[in-house]
Amino acid sequence: MWTQIDAQISQVTGEKFQSQQRRSVGGGCINQGYAVSNGEITYFVKLNQASEVAMFEAEALGLEEMLATASIRVPKPLSWGVAENSSYIVLEWLELGSGNSNSWEEMGRKLAAMHQASSSEGFGWKINNTIGSTPQINTWTADWTEFYIKHRLGYQFQLARRRGGNFPQEEKLLAAIPELLAHQVQPSLVHGDFWGGNAGCTASGEPVIFDPATYFGDREVDIAMTELFGGFPAAFYKGYNEVFPLDAGYEQRKMLYNLYHILNHFNLFGGGYASQANRMIDQILR
Repeated sequence: MWTQIDAQISQVTGEKFQSQQRRSVGGGCINQGYAVSNGEITYFVKLNQASEVAMFEAEALGLEEMLATASIRVPKPLSWGVAENSSYIVLEWLELGSGNSNSWEEMGRKLAAMHQASSSEGFGWKINNTIGSTPQINTWTADWTEFYIKHRLGYQFQLARRRGGNFPQEEKLLAAIPELLAHQVQPSLVHGDFWGGNAGCTASGEPVIFDPATYFGDREVDIAMTELFGGFPAAFYKGYNEVFPLDAGYEQRKMLYNLYHILNHFNLFGGGYASQANRMIDQILR
């Protein structure tokens, strides 16, 4: 397998690459991650079973879409495919550090710049991808509320019911969404899975984001998710609002956007996430 991956790196870069060191590093809860080096240059390689190659293709295309905005640093994808019984993606290796308030303020500014990239095709993306390992449907849709009802919350509720989840106010919530999301929304290129584990700073302090679930949606989905698991440093929000101030009513909408991720956590992990989702639904409908 590694011989095939080395050969693919060599073909893409035009320089012979033969890995001498392969060190296991964090690949999230879904993939295995490795720092792969020939002694001079290092790449980040993620592995999964061969059937998951489409997930890596979507990740690579998402990173390329973000790179094309020339806004915020993301790891460059080099190649992806199947080697023996595994799917893989090879990414630029970025040495991460701790960053400081200036780094986080710059991350806010650069994410705001990325969010200004739009699409004339509406909301969605050119292919479906994944949120964690859950399919994420990105069918182009002209209306944001229709997209969010059908391809985000509605789809997650459908999966959750199959898992035995019970959401007594599901229909009432879905019916209320056009009123809850009555603000004017322009399609923005969003990261889609923007929590603290998918953002950081390089050793030199440059902000970087990775592991996207890319699509064109309401930019508030990214900002809302930063608040889901404890929040980003205040400097991040300061930098963001300097460049692209949030619209009035964001505070009322953010829980509705984060419900998507809590339902997805139920679909991935089960447990108490269904109760948390029901508490959120009750609060949104008050």
